[in-house]
Amino acid sequence: MVINMEFLKGEDIYLKLDKKTAGNIRKQWLPAYHFTICDMHGDEVGGCDLRIGYNKNAYYGGNIGYHIDENYRGHHYAGKACLLLFQLAKKHKMDYLIITCNPDNHASRKTCEYAGGTLEEIVEIPEDNDMRKIGETEKCIYRFSLLNY
Repeated sequence: MVINMEFLKGEDIYLKLDKKTAGNIRKQWLPAYHFTICDMHGDEVGGCDLRIGYNKNAYYGGNIGYHIDENYRGHHYAGKACLLLFQLAKKHKMDYLIITCNPDNHASRKTCEYAGGTLEEIVEIPEDNDMRKIGETEKCIYRFSLLNY
C-alpha cells in the first residue's frame, strides 16, 4: 500500500518518514513506519514509529513507540505525534492501537493520557518476551480506540 504522508502535519510538529520495515513472522515483528519528529522550523525533536497489525508482541511492546530529545520535552510533542500516527493507522484499517510504558515512566503515562488512551491493565511481561530478557518486568497497557479520531 502506497500512502502519501503529507497529512502527518500538525500545528506544532510534522513527521518525516525515515524508513519502512517489513515484518518478521518468525520473530513476531510487525511491519513498521519509522519517523523523525520535527518542529515547524525543521528542527528534529525526537522520533516515533508505528507498527501495523496486532500480535502478542505488540500487546506488550505497543503499536507506537516514541522518544523526545531532552531539550524539547514539555511541549506534548510525543502526544501530538501519536495523534498524527492514529491517522496513518486508520488508513491501514486499524480499529485500535496499544501503547505501553513502564509503570514508573510518568512522562510516558502522561503522554498516553494526553492522547486519549485508557489504561487497560498493568501486566507482568511473560518470561519468553524479548523485553523480559533485557530486564523489563511490567508494562502499563494503554488502549486507543481509533473510532474517536
